[in-house]
Amino acid sequence: MASRLHIPTAPYRPGEQPDFSTIKLPKAGELARPDELVAANECSELPFNLLRVLDDNHQATGPWDPQLPAAVLLDGLRYMLLTRLYDERMLRMQRQGKMSFYLKCTGEEAVSVAQCMAVNDGDMLFPTYRQQGLLITRGYPLLDMMCQCLSNAGDKLQGRQLPVMYSSDVHKFFSISGNLGTQFSQAVGWAMAAEYRKTNDIAVAWVGEGTSAEADFHYALTFSSVYRAPVILNVVNNQWAISTHQNVAGGDQNPFAARGIGYGIPGLRVDGNDFLATYAATRWAAQRARTGGGPTLIELYTYRAAPHSTSDDPAKYRPTDEWEHWPLGDPVERLKQHLVALDEWSETDHERMREELEDTVSTIWKEAVSLGTLNEGPHPPDAAMFEHVYKEMPSHLVEQRRQLEGRDERSN
Repeated sequence: MASRLHIPTAPYRPGEQPDFSTIKLPKAGELARPDELVAANECSELPFNLLRVLDDNHQATGPWDPQLPAAVLLDGLRYMLLTRLYDERMLRMQRQGKMSFYLKCTGEEAVSVAQCMAVNDGDMLFPTYRQQGLLITRGYPLLDMMCQCLSNAGDKLQGRQLPVMYSSDVHKFFSISGNLGTQFSQAVGWAMAAEYRKTNDIAVAWVGEGTSAEADFHYALTFSSVYRAPVILNVVNNQWAISTHQNVAGGDQNPFAARGIGYGIPGLRVDGNDFLATYAATRWAAQRARTGGGPTLIELYTYRAAPHSTSDDPAKYRPTDEWEHWPLGDPVERLKQHLVALDEWSETDHERMREELEDTVSTIWKEAVSLGTLNEGPHPPDAAMFEHVYKEMPSHLVEQRRQLEGRDERSN
């Protein structure tokens, strides 16, 4: 008797021709925009659609159009382009042995940049991988980001995190964790605490679609729904986990956004390569959270163009040109073309911006490497291992530090 089990797999494997014609894209502007405080059971059709604002002619259309001023759109374009150029530089430097590890976010820049711009500065961000655009949008110094990747003398985290696992309390950027599902649960707890304190701040968290199969995902949805926590829970569906297709996590059954229905949480499925749609959905969810409506589950439908990390070779599990066939295009190019259509931008303007940002990244990189690289000093002093670990250092560590300092004095 043949097995009746469903064994999910990727639609295309290395050497095959990608064909995304099976993905049915609704027209931009067709999706209705309900009131932010709508009951979850009254908008259950939302996660089975796809929120799109930019049409094929690069025009914004429909009730979800956030009608952002051109200056704001230009800021978004600059942040996305800077994120991409930063990524390109850091990848090259990793390949040259200047650092041990890196993760690019090519093709996903609109997710972090648009969502960050749509929330308030006091809102806490609980990121997954490929969210460097959050820090860039919030003005975290590129020098500090580079030094953290290099684990050099300028590393604010003093070598305690893997490269790209940034952290900044000042910028409300929660430490990236290799155990990605925990970000969801921690965000819900932070949001509940913010509500107790009556700060009017919300939490925003991201995981990949692969992580939606982890238990933390379901814990977070349960607690956020029961307590109506002011939190936005984002699933970045970039089609691929480390080397497994989104179908392995159940993406071929129903949209990930639809998982909110069973918990009484509204779900939005959004064109994650459409800056305006991503901004609009996040703004809607933030307003809902801030006015007592509770959580929203957002699925950002996008594509991971780059390898999972510098340790990954995607040619072993997908066609090398699959990204070029992705029907939702490039988020940077789409926002650029929208600004051109508005007569607010040009190819000349864009090239000038690119050159300016490349110069900025190059200049800051030279300063970062002057503080050391993976194989070249200077590095943080040995005594740094005792700092920023305990609020009050235990006596045995005080003694160990004293011994270390005595050894260093003798060696000099």
